[in-house]
Amino acid sequence: MAPIDEKLELLKHVPLFRDLSAHDLEQVGQLAEEVDVPGGQVLTRQGAPGSEFFVIVDGAVRIDVGGEMVNALGPSDFLGEIALIAAGPRTATATMTAPTKLLLLGRREFRSLMDSYPSIEDAVLHCLIERLRHADHAFGH
Repeated sequence: MAPIDEKLELLKHVPLFRDLSAHDLEQVGQLAEEVDVPGGQVLTRQGAPGSEFFVIVDGAVRIDVGGEMVNALGPSDFLGEIALIAAGPRTATATMTAPTKLLLLGRREFRSLMDSYPSIEDAVLHCLIERLRHADHAFGH
């Protein structure tokens, strides 16, 4: 099991958590479960419902959209941030290309944490707003 310091170090590099205080980041870290996934296993399937967010501790993940590889992820990368905030279908298929250790956060538990710690909700919403502004600007609006 990853020590809490290692979890926090990985989580603080996730854009959604970048602006959290040390205390708030610790609260998120306490929710993060460590899971081991064998190579070859499909973690998420495009179009299927999703409610988990993952940070890669060790291993490798292939990301496919429409059956085409669009990205390869490794340690300290993350996936599933949309599912952490809102219900809906997965936007990509993620397959382990090697045995992989992940930190997992579930949406229900994370929503409960945000209800208990408004500062976490504020930081996450601020990050999402900034990402939308950036995306809007990038598309010329």
